[in-house]
Amino acid sequence: MTVPTPAAAPKGPLVRAEGLTKRYSVRTRAGRRTLTAVDRVDLAVGAGRIVAVVGESGCGKSTTGRLLLALERPSDGTVTVAGRDVNRLPKKELRALRRDMQPVFQDPYDSLNGRMSVASILAEPARVHGVGQGGPGGARPVGELLDLVGLGAAYAERYPHELSGGQRQRVAIARALALDPRFVVCDEAVSALDVSVQAQVVNLLSSLQRELGLAYLFISHDLALVRYLAHETAVMYLGRVVEQGPTAELFADPRHPYTQLLLAAVPRPRARRGGERRAVAAAGDLPSPLDRPAGCVFSTRCPLATDRCRSEEPALRQVGTAGRAAACHYAETAEAAA
Repeated sequence: MTVPTPAAAPKGPLVRAEGLTKRYSVRTRAGRRTLTAVDRVDLAVGAGRIVAVVGESGCGKSTTGRLLLALERPSDGTVTVAGRDVNRLPKKELRALRRDMQPVFQDPYDSLNGRMSVASILAEPARVHGVGQGGPGGARPVGELLDLVGLGAAYAERYPHELSGGQRQRVAIARALALDPRFVVCDEAVSALDVSVQAQVVNLLSSLQRELGLAYLFISHDLALVRYLAHETAVMYLGRVVEQGPTAELFADPRHPYTQLLLAAVPRPRARRGGERRAVAAAGDLPSPLDRPAGCVFSTRCPLATDRCRSEEPALRQVGTAGRAAACHYAETAEAAA
């Protein structure tokens, strides 16, 4: 699998989320309650950078991606793309900005219209946005898109049911690139594929990122893929970012017990090197987002939790080198490792 070469540090982030929060009102047997899916998330994606968001199912990864794409409106906080607050733009300006922001969804069986040919699927973004294909300001031609994702012109007249899962996802990636976006949200973009095909699609995403200078938000539960693909990683738990930083540093020296738990599940072909932190073992089940723990959100499962952890919420703060941050009271001390 190809490791992407880190891009030069941009002057400022292309996409920035500040205090991003999303709450839903849900009906329960006890009446209506509030579910906080995303809780005060700060996240930045630089131009030409790949930022991964990882965590267990239900941690708020996909909701964060939808908020960054303005597919949902936040309850609090802001999302800016190239300095423009996407939730304050008039509809016409937001529609134009959407050309710069495109998704690749998890399941290519559902994300592609089975009644449309591949050519029609790839031409649809141009039709929806009222632009031509080819030329300045236009969408990429269908043939060019198929070449970009490693499919030949013969696939243009095929239908999704005639394609394999990997070929379908290549079509979905080509559709996302039709309008020359700068920012692409890959929401579990390879998790529905066979393992052997996953590697091919991840390599494709990596090569496209370098060739086109794209910025990705790569949402995944597969840390082995994240380790090879992402420049930076944010770890989410119950809607909160509990640790973030450059991927290589975060994997080599995780500071939050939850990150240690996740990384312990990644198979390693070699023995643990001296100096790496040992993983903690989580106790109990993941709490319901309707009944969030007081203090640290991980305190009910962390064997290292103290009374302070159970009563005082830790801030996400810098630990170690610049760019590293963790929301743990004991992130700098030996007590943070088992």
